[in-house]
Amino acid sequence: MRPLNIVVLGLSLSSSWGNGHATTYRALLRGLAAEGHRVLFLERNTPWYAESRDLPEPEFCSLAYYEALSGLKRFLPSIKSADAVIVGSYVPEGAKVIERVAAMGPRLLCFYDIDTPVTLAALERGEEEFLRRDQVPLFDIYFSFSGGKVLDRLERDFGACRAEALYCSVDRDAYAPTGEPARWDLGYLGTYSPDRQPKLERLLIEPARRLPEQRFVVAGAQYPDDIAWPENVERIPHLPPEAHASFYSRQRFTLNVTRADMVAAGWSPSVRLFEAAACAVPLISDRWQGLDELFVDGESILLADDSETVVKALAEMPEDERQAIGRAGRKSVLERHTGRARARELVDLLRLSDAGSRLAKVG
Repeated sequence: MRPLNIVVLGLSLSSSWGNGHATTYRALLRGLAAEGHRVLFLERNTPWYAESRDLPEPEFCSLAYYEALSGLKRFLPSIKSADAVIVGSYVPEGAKVIERVAAMGPRLLCFYDIDTPVTLAALERGEEEFLRRDQVPLFDIYFSFSGGKVLDRLERDFGACRAEALYCSVDRDAYAPTGEPARWDLGYLGTYSPDRQPKLERLLIEPARRLPEQRFVVAGAQYPDDIAWPENVERIPHLPPEAHASFYSRQRFTLNVTRADMVAAGWSPSVRLFEAAACAVPLISDRWQGLDELFVDGESILLADDSETVVKALAEMPEDERQAIGRAGRKSVLERHTGRARARELVDLLRLSDAGSRLAKVG
């Protein structure tokens, strides 16, 4: 089949500062390029990302910036000629962007919600800066970071024409064990979020207090200055994606903590979950519905509800068991959750959509 020409309007591809969107797009777009497809990524030129660009010139797609809504006009030929146009969640002035792009008459218009539970909660509160409720039915396909019952809800309660799960993924070339010696016993990578902080307190900070001889680390931006970090918890304000594999590989265990909206929704794996597992570091995670479809507790992941579970794993688990869990987690990710695997899923869904049936015919 012939390669597809796709336009993506997303929050950011050039900068991973303070957001998880960039690494998600990078893995997916690298996968699309490896499959022979062409992508133009359009990014709003914002000062906070412009100051922290760690991928200003991607080799796997075309990247262009627009300064304001009016700047989208110069991409009209690309948008009209594309086989599919995908608008992502949390794009600045997203609802207005969707309005303008829809008016340009793309052949196939899709939405990629990297924050589905957060988006739906916002819509229910009447917050419509990034997506209006009446815009949901505009999309030929609503791609969602969350699967399971969330997809039924999107179609039943929000009028989506077709809702499909498109989980995050990992670039297998960028995320692999580095072989470096362990520096930390437990680490966490993630931007500060008030609803995640209580779990971080319970599953990392309290274990650090109880195991003062062990070493811990938290990497991520926007943490308040008034957090009382124990002395054995190292802080890294920002960690660019090219440093992630090394970061994970230097941990004996790594922690995954999920936002409350995503726990409530279920079936919402984060990109950090797959990235860490791909580096063969054993995962300790909070619990949510659907996680058991990705990893098996005690075999490829450890689920923890309290500090005691974490302390016991750190202090008592035999080394051969720890390594076996890490290897099993990596195997699960490489089999089903690489960027290239996810790219194939995306293209298959685009070709099979009713509005995109011509793609299959001419492809």
